[in-house]
Amino acid sequence: MKIAFIGLGNMGGGMAANLVKAGHQVRAFDLSEEALAAAKGNGCETFTVAREAVAGVEAVVSMLPNGGIVKAVYQNDVIGHAPAGAVLLDCSTIDVATAKDVTASAEAAGYDMVDAPVSGGIAAANGGTLTFMVGGTEKAFARAEAVLNGMGKAVIHAGDAGAGQTAKICNNMLLAISMIGTAEAMKMAEKLGLDPQKFYEISSQSSGYCWSLNAYTPLPGVGVESPADKDYQGGFATGLMLKDLRLAMEAAETAGASTPLGKHAQELYEAFAEENGGLDFSAIIKTL
Repeated sequence: MKIAFIGLGNMGGGMAANLVKAGHQVRAFDLSEEALAAAKGNGCETFTVAREAVAGVEAVVSMLPNGGIVKAVYQNDVIGHAPAGAVLLDCSTIDVATAKDVTASAEAAGYDMVDAPVSGGIAAANGGTLTFMVGGTEKAFARAEAVLNGMGKAVIHAGDAGAGQTAKICNNMLLAISMIGTAEAMKMAEKLGLDPQKFYEISSQSSGYCWSLNAYTPLPGVGVESPADKDYQGGFATGLMLKDLRLAMEAAETAGASTPLGKHAQELYEAFAEENGGLDFSAIIKTL
């Protein structure tokens, strides 16, 4: 399949490379010359104009920083420039309202489109083991699934347009809350004189079991290998977690949902991100 890929950052670069490995012909666009050079080295055909990248393709995949950029790219460079039969897949994490608006515009122009944000981080993007949560019609999902399978281990249809974004921000709000709770418990156990490794061995096999503890242990030298063992470099940046929490709180306000722990998690990450936005989000344990 001929696929245009727009946005070759930390996540997009690996995703585009995996589409090439899956046998697709990838036409890649980014504003960064360095990102384009890396994409070319990974087997992509590269373009410096987005409209040229989407010409003649069967699918367009985007991985962009925020809703404003997503809306501008689709309105200015994709809709009306990609072939009418192309399926459009936005894998960015953006607000639900913008995801619905962009999809509506695409559908009005005759395109099938899905919002398909991801979970898994940079390592999963590079390894082709992402989880995609997908919003869109049954028809659009069926078409998009063939593309997404080349980049992930799980592709789940969450519901109609915007449902993918809803699943992503709710999931990441839960992740932020559970990471803070895990960090608090580990540091408290340590200060009470319990060996952190022993606490990990006990809690990871009892009712404290959770992904933040078992698969992403926030204390260096304890449990599984994680960004904590690399001085909190790599992984999922605090600044990105904060972005997702802001989106979650915005959505909660719109929906009238009560999220006291989500709100407190945002406040803690707001303060921590002022000087530590580039560190992995598990580095929040440093505040304890």
